[in-house]
Amino acid sequence: MADNLRILLVEDDVLIGMMLADMFDALGLPEPAQAASREEALAIIANEPLGGALVDINLGDEKGWPVADALAERGIPFAFTSGGGDILPPAHAHRRLVAKPFRISDIEAALAEFAT
Repeated sequence: MADNLRILLVEDDVLIGMMLADMFDALGLPEPAQAASREEALAIIANEPLGGALVDINLGDEKGWPVADALAERGIPFAFTSGGGDILPPAHAHRRLVAKPFRISDIEAALAEFAT
């Protein structure tokens, strides 16, 4: 993760998004870019340089797979987030999955992987 590039948070639950942004602040990281839907996330990915992303698998009635595919196509590192019960598709089976409820140590570990 380049120091000057923001992380994208793709999370449809406003309160969880706010909690994640607070965790970034507590870790001394820049404010993340945030998207609450697949469409918002794809627009940010297309228009903003990113250092990585945390992608919620379940975005309302949609899945986050197109967001993951767009990130992978651009070589942007990312991890999935989920409340549980989700199976990653084969193309992304090697990605980290961070389970809710989030612990700051899990978020920090996921972000640290973006730098490698």
